[in-house]
Amino acid sequence: MTYLLALDQGTSSCRSIVFDPSGHPVAMAQKELTQIYPQPGWVEHDALEIWRLQLATARAALAQAGITAAQVTALGITNQRETTLVWNRKTGQPIHHAIVWQDRRAEPTCVELRARGLADAIRAKTGLLVDAYFSASKLKWILDQVPGARALAANGELAFGTMDSWLIWQLTEGRVHATDVSNASRTMLFNVHSNQWDAELLAALDIPSSLMPSVQPSASHFGEVAPALLGHAIAIGGVAGDQQSALFGQACFAAGMAKNTYGTGCFMLMHAGSVFQTSANGLITTSAAQTTAQPEFALEGSVFVGGAVVQWLRDGLQAIQSSAQVQGLAESVPDSGGVMVVPAFTGLGAPYWKPHARGSITGLTRGSTLAHIARASLESIAYQSAALLLAMGRDAVSAGSAEVSELRVDGGACVNDLLMQFQADLLGIPVVRPLVTETTALGAAYLAGLSTGVYKSTTELSELWRAERRFLPTMARSRGQELMAQWEHAVAQTVL
Repeated sequence: MTYLLALDQGTSSCRSIVFDPSGHPVAMAQKELTQIYPQPGWVEHDALEIWRLQLATARAALAQAGITAAQVTALGITNQRETTLVWNRKTGQPIHHAIVWQDRRAEPTCVELRARGLADAIRAKTGLLVDAYFSASKLKWILDQVPGARALAANGELAFGTMDSWLIWQLTEGRVHATDVSNASRTMLFNVHSNQWDAELLAALDIPSSLMPSVQPSASHFGEVAPALLGHAIAIGGVAGDQQSALFGQACFAAGMAKNTYGTGCFMLMHAGSVFQTSANGLITTSAAQTTAQPEFALEGSVFVGGAVVQWLRDGLQAIQSSAQVQGLAESVPDSGGVMVVPAFTGLGAPYWKPHARGSITGLTRGSTLAHIARASLESIAYQSAALLLAMGRDAVSAGSAEVSELRVDGGACVNDLLMQFQADLLGIPVVRPLVTETTALGAAYLAGLSTGVYKSTTELSELWRAERRFLPTMARSRGQELMAQWEHAVAQTVL
């Protein structure tokens, strides 16, 4: 039997998972990543630590599986998106810590871009809103603030990359400087229509084109792992940003298919096919993982506080001692008793985009208890996700497409049956939990397997996908709509 190895380089950890050809995880190794906070609003990672941990977990996963690298047909990479690194091409050393996607230091550059009237052009070319979340302003900050960086960049001595590019560079011992379309589309410098770096956007931010990696389809040959690293050369056959990789791992290959990842935040993506569509409902357009040179798109919405609301119950309110206790506490009452929790601790993301909103608890009565607040907190994850899917549905209808008929789910909080059932009730469509919930890493493995002939087509991958449980709506649609109206009323009260 041959195997596929997926490197999952996340925000909080580095993981490696070995999959067999049926998509079943055989072994996994994980190491926590150090978070660096130089000052409020700044978040950094040590890229050299990321490389050490990622290599260590790859070796550990192979050892745990009891196989050698010679038995691995291909390697796939999935990664935290937007996190930005610049390194010296000659020495291979980063010139600054990686600036993480959460970092807000480059907001002044975004203010300037908006003031220059570039927001509409950027959205038309990239599908993105002008925001410090994306890589472009972070890259400009590094070039402007690191002494000597501009001169080195002008001489072609520096390389820019997101974490996929950094790992490809390391795995190939500096032979390959590349990325895939899904990661490139998160930089705010990539034209998603032509699948090329945009010369006008690079010029607008004073970024030399010599910094940029080559861009390839997500399922393609990105070079080979140097034999000395894992004991044998392995083809790097698949690369995708984490959320697009999860969409692929969920076998959402056709327009109208959607997945939601329930993590610290929630990320919902709906495949939009080959037609670029600018959302009229607060979503962004991004490149989906692509198996050919043909552009494919997805609509995306992000919830800032998803599973993190459970951490707030544990650490802030001290209502529970461990996150696992939240379902039991929430189920001790039949419903939330009219209580609504809007966890806008850091503002509200899509589809509202209210950065100044703050959290609120409404509907309290003398009979309200911690159990009601716990249930309302858990339900807030479903409400926010429902608002995203309803926005996607409105965009789909305006584009003449079919609305989403089911929602595929993954991420840590999808194991909570109460939450998944409430999600189905709010949406009025089935919520489907897959047998393999490691869909982010699985997507990278599938992409690598496609490019190396392990799989013949996405049709074969669709046949491999298996549901573990389908949560069917049990609530009357009128009641679900009434609850959503109550949620929107609560949201309106969070804005100061």
